[in-house]
Amino acid sequence: MATKTNAARILDGLGIAYRLVDYPVDEEHLDAAHVAAAIGMPIEQVFKTLVARGDRTGVVFAVIAGDSELDGKALARLSGDRKVDLVPLKEVQPLTGYLRGGCTALGAKRDYPVFVDDTIELCDEIAVSAGVRGTQLVMAPAEYLRATGGTLGPIARRRE
Repeated sequence: MATKTNAARILDGLGIAYRLVDYPVDEEHLDAAHVAAAIGMPIEQVFKTLVARGDRTGVVFAVIAGDSELDGKALARLSGDRKVDLVPLKEVQPLTGYLRGGCTALGAKRDYPVFVDDTIELCDEIAVSAGVRGTQLVMAPAEYLRATGGTLGPIARRRE
């Protein structure tokens, strides 16, 4: 039985259809490739939530496909910043309330702006962290964008 998280409760409140998928957590391998394999979804449909800080907007969430890497310059352009950097890992939990491998834009300590790579629109369904390690939310991309208020843009590049 999958754990109902705050992120799932937010989706319930919005009337958004989703399913929770649990998977075994490997503390050594929290990356999207392992999550994708564990839940049986293609890595390009498993989206990871990164925490960044812009020089003007402050903290933002960047949501990109698991087989991609963040393009900081593109995120800066989309967010109205001159420069954006990922926050140090030690700051992720104090800023969001979430641990690495369990970070989601839904139900964080504060409602930071959410920027989502536009490749999300190529997917029929996506998986994002449910807010805890070992559980993913699977839903339609449009519903995820509605729930997060995410701004779409080309903020990632495919990893070679």
